[in-house]
Amino acid sequence: MSEEIKIDVKMDLKGLACPMPVVKVSQQIKKMKVGEVIEAETTDPGAHADFPAWAKSSGNELVKIVKEEKSAKFIIKKLK
Repeated sequence: MSEEIKIDVKMDLKGLACPMPVVKVSQQIKKMKVGEVIEAETTDPGAHADFPAWAKSSGNELVKIVKEEKSAKFIIKKLK
């Protein structure tokens, strides 16, 4: 049994190169309330290192990474 995560905002960032996916998510999460969750889908291979580092340094939680065939979805929860 898996826990379902409620996504508040979905962002399609496919085709954007580093550092734009993290920049776009950083801008969007500032507009969100604490506890809300964002799903960012990207094709940027650097995102696998960038999102965990950004989430840790910004005080947000990287809840889950869902790897798709040609992209990955990063589920991030705003903590502060």
